[in-house]
Amino acid sequence: MIVGLTGGIGSGKTTVLNFFKEFQNVAVYIADVEAKILMNSSPIIREKLINSFGEQAFIDQDINRVFLSKIVFNDRQKLQALNAIVHPEVAIHFKNFVNKNKDKAYILYENAILFETKNDRFCDCVITVYAALEERISRIIKRDATSREAILDRMKNQFSDEKKMIQSHYVIDNNSLNYTKEEIHRIHNFLT
Repeated sequence: MIVGLTGGIGSGKTTVLNFFKEFQNVAVYIADVEAKILMNSSPIIREKLINSFGEQAFIDQDINRVFLSKIVFNDRQKLQALNAIVHPEVAIHFKNFVNKNKDKAYILYENAILFETKNDRFCDCVITVYAALEERISRIIKRDATSREAILDRMKNQFSDEKKMIQSHYVIDNNSLNYTKEEIHRIHNFLT
């Protein structure tokens, strides 16, 4: 079984994910982490990124995140172009991960843009992590040392919490850590 885990930026997906990692019978796949690894290691992605964004897309052998971020977070078409290059390779990688972890009770597939990329179609059920907007902004400012405006710009590229929650099987309200832990255990027990 594949269980999607999503939520807006700053909602606390990583916190929730770390609680799920404690269960021995769950395999965890973090799409964003794997995408970053593939962007640096896949010759297919490298060639396509250079063709689409120029030689500046890489510094030496590493992806130039600052350069690409400035381009894609202010231009929806460029963001779609980047996603069209990276997401198919991540999808192949994920299928291999699923095949290697068939012995697990379920695979937790964390993807911040699960619905936006229509990857929810690969999931048997979906969990959305939710936190109040001001709490999310506060968390991101502390974590990334960035501005409120930059955060709101990034949020524009994601579906609203309401749109994610209405499409989900479970919603974890991540405004209280104790409540979050209880919800994770309840969901895990139901899934297993």
